[in-house]
Amino acid sequence: MSRRILVGVALLWAVPAMVSAASQQARRDRPNIVLIVGDDMGYHDIGLHGSTDIPTPHIDSIARAGVRCTSGYVSGPYCSPTRAGLLTGRYQQRFGHEFNPGPPGPRTEQVGLSLDEQTLPQKLRTAGYATGMVGKWHLGHAAPFHPTARGFQEFYGFLGGAHPYLPGRDPVNNRVMRGSTPVDETEYLTDAFKREATSFIDRHKSDPFFLYLAFNAVHTPMHTVDRYRSRFPGITDPKRQTYAAMMSAMDDAVGDVLARLKANGLDDNTLVCFISDNGGPLAVNGSDNTPLNGRKATTWEGGIRVPFMARWPGKIPASRTFDRPVIQLDLHTTALAAAGVKTDAGPKLDGVDLLPYFSGRRGGDPHEALFWRFGEQTAIRVGDWKLVRAAGARRGMAAVSPGMLFDLKSDIGEKMDRAAGQPERVKSMQAVWERWNAELKAPTWGPARARAAADNDD
Repeated sequence: MSRRILVGVALLWAVPAMVSAASQQARRDRPNIVLIVGDDMGYHDIGLHGSTDIPTPHIDSIARAGVRCTSGYVSGPYCSPTRAGLLTGRYQQRFGHEFNPGPPGPRTEQVGLSLDEQTLPQKLRTAGYATGMVGKWHLGHAAPFHPTARGFQEFYGFLGGAHPYLPGRDPVNNRVMRGSTPVDETEYLTDAFKREATSFIDRHKSDPFFLYLAFNAVHTPMHTVDRYRSRFPGITDPKRQTYAAMMSAMDDAVGDVLARLKANGLDDNTLVCFISDNGGPLAVNGSDNTPLNGRKATTWEGGIRVPFMARWPGKIPASRTFDRPVIQLDLHTTALAAAGVKTDAGPKLDGVDLLPYFSGRRGGDPHEALFWRFGEQTAIRVGDWKLVRAAGARRGMAAVSPGMLFDLKSDIGEKMDRAAGQPERVKSMQAVWERWNAELKAPTWGPARARAAADNDD
């Protein structure tokens, strides 16, 4: 055989190997992204925040392997607005998504996440990612708003704001669906979402993927099963015991997702983030927001400050605590930065890439200020100072409060109003909020409930 033929044969063998090596390198350069959202969780109800009656080892492990944000916020104290902000990376009030869209029906047929907004899965799918969603959507019921019309190649879950957990109780107008086809789910719903999430990982382990796992736990209705309830014989309050069981089921599901990443050799090349969509509604589901004031549907800390953590081995140092204010909008921008997707096209994002802050390469506050508007309730945080107008909570106020000023560094429970002693700070912060508010749209639709502090959000 001539030398030329031998070289040609060698090249034929070498080219696939070179392509494979290049493909593997590209795969390593583009991490998987897993974004996990809990629903209506109490701030105190994870081990890292001091819970002693509900162990959450798997949720806690995300922070122990990465970073826990002690001033982590969401941009709305309610389910749907938070999700709209998360998936767009923009304050949802910019496009009128201030309140929940309400249950499916003629009045809400054309209500959903603005079709003018580009979503995180749309951007990642364009960049070559496999995109899948499991769980609660709550961003519109009609076909144009469906997850598979907004960037997700796969969807398993329900479209509304709440859903029964037990088999055989599917609402007629809010079925569990695979894609757009209703299915008869036979498992406890949190377990079913675990099954679907781990299956997605198995099926896409060779591709860069984005998995959005949006649990409805621990939102009402309060449903559990014996294998989870039996873990909490020492909790005598029935609602709290059910809540604990539902939290435990979700923690198990998070653990299975993390284990599946590891089993597939994806542990070191996956950015995993975990948040709750808002604070706990307290008496409604038995949650605990200690040491925060307020609850879901208020702009007190108990409505908007949430468990917030992320891990990415080798990129985010383990067991790091980050104390400066961050918001769920940042996770959108951070995911795009991790994937190498440019963010200079389209409307300006309000989120910030947190990776340089988490790694320690950049210091200071990621934001000059964080903002909230929820009907008449408002808030702004600048550094450690928060100016807030909020509804009731444990202050005994039936209406929205006047502007109150708190130093959150020394008063996380919002107990001592400093407004009277710092009129210039109040004036300055209010002016910054007014400038932000001038950029926003009026709400596209009204509240899903008449009361500003409504507890349930179907």
